[in-house]
Amino acid sequence: MNEHFRGFLRTYLDLEQGYDTSGYLRPTLMSFSDAYVEAVREGFIQVARDHSFGPAEYERLTNIEFPDRQSLHAYLRALYAYLFAEAERQPLPPEDRWPRTPGG
Repeated sequence: MNEHFRGFLRTYLDLEQGYDTSGYLRPTLMSFSDAYVEAVREGFIQVARDHSFGPAEYERLTNIEFPDRQSLHAYLRALYAYLFAEAERQPLPPEDRWPRTPGG
């Protein structure tokens, strides 16, 4: 996994930002240099092919939990489609994984 992709996950898909689907993510990414955008695109392709990339690594980077590898990879494919294939909506990570405060 390249460092640009890792940084993109940490910065824009972390627990604080990952649930914000207000529409800023694609324009924000596209405002960066072509080389950065290509590195992020390549990162998505690499993790799609990497069967060792799973929920534990994603959680270490973003603090967002996924129940299994299949749901994580489905989310990442949908996110790729949103960012690079002009899918209409940004997908949400699992809502039932949102951390709750004690008693909440």
